[in-house]
Amino acid sequence: MNSAYLHLALNHIPVVGAIFAIALLVFAIVKKSEEIKKVSLWAFVILALVTIPVYLTGEPAEEMVEHLPGVSESIIHTHEDAALLAMIAMEVLGAFALMGLILSRKAKRLPAWVTLGALALSLAAGGLMARTANLGGEIRHPEIRDGGATQIRDTETRRHGDTGRGFA
Repeated sequence: MNSAYLHLALNHIPVVGAIFAIALLVFAIVKKSEEIKKVSLWAFVILALVTIPVYLTGEPAEEMVEHLPGVSESIIHTHEDAALLAMIAMEVLGAFALMGLILSRKAKRLPAWVTLGALALSLAAGGLMARTANLGGEIRHPEIRDGGATQIRDTETRRHGDTGRGFA
């Protein structure tokens, strides 16, 4: 297993996990369940921890793919910048969630500011994770880049000649 494989294997966890944990927190708020609120906060703590190796495997993964045909260095660096911001947001969320859990150890209820703060931070971190994931996908999937369908169609036209067959 190399670093690119490890990066690809791990990078879905913070993205999908954020969606799950946000949904869990919203459900807990609606149902007024203190136990589920705490579970969602623990999920944010775990996601913050998992985000660290995802970020750290990014640079070695870059070294493996940056010279492959069709890979754009500018797309990689845009993804890298977005990943740093997303990781920082996730770490802030994880620290906030852990602080909330520690402060509420003996309390029956989580303070409202902890719940609402975690929700706001999780929406921000989740959005940044989704953006980072999309940018990461663009590295090897030209079809999701801006104008990607046009680029693919132009490549197909050059490859097959302008016969009007399109993608046939």
